Amino acid sequence: MAQALATPVAPSLSLICNRGGGGSSASPFSALSFPVAAPPKVQGLSIRCARVGGVEIPNNKRVEYSLQYIHGVGRTRARQILCDLGMENKITKDLSEEELTTLRDEVSKYMIEGDLRRFNALNIRRLKEIQCYRGTRHIQGLPCRGQRTKNNCRTLKGKRVTIAGKKKTPR
Repeated sequence: MAQALATPVAPSLSLICNRGGGGSSASPFSALSFPVAAPPKVQGLSIRCARVGGVEIPNNKRVEYSLQYIHGVGRTRARQILCDLGMENKITKDLSEEELTTLRDEVSKYMIEGDLRRFNALNIRRLKEIQCYRGTRHIQGLPCRGQRTKNNCRTLKGKRVTIAGKKKTPR
């Protein structure tokens, strides 16, 4: 009985049988049926998510903003995708299957997610190998676009480390 209740329930599952040995078949837990007509709702939000470009985009937002959850798609590119498709900017859960298919095809034309991350990592590795200025700044963990480093750039340098023997000179 505990095995039947502890197993995860998939929405496409229609019947779970208790396969444990020796139990009576008249047990109320021997067979459970679940309706699969509509996806379950949690406090008014539908669990069904649209999957575009290998990412589950949110249902309760407009398509323009939902597409921005994909790495490599920003505001400009999301608007460009919608213009190319001639699709109106409606809420994602209201999209039909045909619209989702055309949206997936259009998004797949761009370099997104894993391919984009890999491309950027290879470029940084190449800069490090040829020992150019930007590559050495990446190696040292410092900004490579000309920013000052006396006061700022704490994101790259990390937390401040106090030096024990260093004292300020009196004026």
